[in-house]
Amino acid sequence: MKVYFLVIIFLLMGAFFIISNENLHLNNPDELHEFFNFYYAWFGDIFQNINSLSGYVIQSGWLPQTESLEVKNISRQGNVTNITK
Repeated sequence: MKVYFLVIIFLLMGAFFIISNENLHLNNPDELHEFFNFYYAWFGDIFQNINSLSGYVIQSGWLPQTESLEVKNISRQGNVTNITK
């Protein structure tokens, strides 16, 4: 429930910033149409940014760089006699 509330607040804050930055009056039909164009463009940019961020995260190397260990000459008793890097 909290997540939905935060998403709604985020979307409303975005709408209020668009209205204030563009000095739009929503009682004017032309400016209301302009508001929706700005809002949908902003909303599309959010998904585009999430997509590029996800691609960057997927392409990142998350595993540490390790050197392979070669185990040689293991005897039948379980003792390791030689380990080389």
